[in-house]
Amino acid sequence: MSSDTHRAIEAVWRIESAKLIAGLTRIVHDVGLAEDLAQDALVAALERWPESGVPDKPGAWLMATAKHRAIDLLRRGQMQERKHGEVGYELESRQESLVPDLDARLDDPVGDDLLRLVFISCHPVLSREARAALTLRLLGGLTTDEIARAFLVSETTVAQRIVRAKRTLTEAQVPFEVPRGEDLAARLSSVLEVLYLIFNEGYSATAGEDWLRPQLCEEALRLGRILVGLVPEEPEVHGLVALMEIQASRSRARVGPAGEPVLLLDQDRGRWDQLLIRRGLAALKRTEELGGQRGPYVLQAEIAACHARAGTAEDTNWVRIVSLYDELIQLNPSPVVALNRAVAVAMAFGPSAGLELVDGLLGEAALKGYHLLPSVRGDLLHKLGRFEEAKEEFDRAASLTRNARERDLLVARATASSAALAETSAPS
Repeated sequence: MSSDTHRAIEAVWRIESAKLIAGLTRIVHDVGLAEDLAQDALVAALERWPESGVPDKPGAWLMATAKHRAIDLLRRGQMQERKHGEVGYELESRQESLVPDLDARLDDPVGDDLLRLVFISCHPVLSREARAALTLRLLGGLTTDEIARAFLVSETTVAQRIVRAKRTLTEAQVPFEVPRGEDLAARLSSVLEVLYLIFNEGYSATAGEDWLRPQLCEEALRLGRILVGLVPEEPEVHGLVALMEIQASRSRARVGPAGEPVLLLDQDRGRWDQLLIRRGLAALKRTEELGGQRGPYVLQAEIAACHARAGTAEDTNWVRIVSLYDELIQLNPSPVVALNRAVAVAMAFGPSAGLELVDGLLGEAALKGYHLLPSVRGDLLHKLGRFEEAKEEFDRAASLTRNARERDLLVARATASSAALAETSAPS
């Protein structure tokens, strides 16, 4: 198989896999079986497309192939063992429309297979961790390794959660539907968490050659906007959408000409998408109109808005950002939030103040192996002129990240610290 064909198939799979699994789940009523059928279709594509070429409608081809595979399984009696005998009649009776119009269905919030898949993945029969892991796997197309790093847990733990989650959903015969009333409210916070994790994976890819995975950002935003239509009186939904809109506005400025990462303070703000910023600020204003206590997504959106409203990096109101982090850490006292707050404190009150807070996080078990901890520490040490220590921290961060672009950036920063050390050590 040529490398071009292989890359094309990978690209198609990243774009189409979630829709494929969602559509199949609606038909077979089993997320585990749906994923298996989707994987079978991918294998078929890997076998056939190198010779026949990528079809004009690859998503439709994968869906049709997966449905035929389901029928074949039934005919061989294998689906009987999984209690899916009723699926055969439904599939056979619908063979004239094996390839439904997915695009039309995506325009209907209530009839959105992807949204239904989010809610079934976030069903109360699953633990909070399992809900998030399963949705990231099915909706985001993330590997177990990527999910593990997003949650700061082991890959084995994530793999076990996903297997158990799919088994639990099958055994509980969870209906493939968007919940209503109290059930909707109960599952909403988990759905918001998962959507934001998917967005974050697209915004700063955990692994691979690319810094961004735009399809994930777009999918999370699309599903977030759908949620706004379903629960328009819920401030946190508007807050999440505001946060994602504002962060997505920076996407073009976050990547340099060669695909290298460009950090926030170095970005050309003229490249920020003003339409997305306006949409984000409008969503944030809606949270104010709805009133009530500000939740974690509203607070994070407020922080993002501070950056969006600043014409230059120097104009950023870091003191306000610190105060917003103070509120956020009361609601969500996590080590990652504490690390982000330390960065804001350093910007507002100087690198020494920030470094003191960062050093206080070195013993946090959840941050062990988290590359951003030594990255932040290296940055603060460099600003304080402690270049040798800064180089060691950047080297450590580079060894921990799984993203090639980010690794290159960290190696470059280690080199810069080394050069600064040499310059200060050189005889005058």
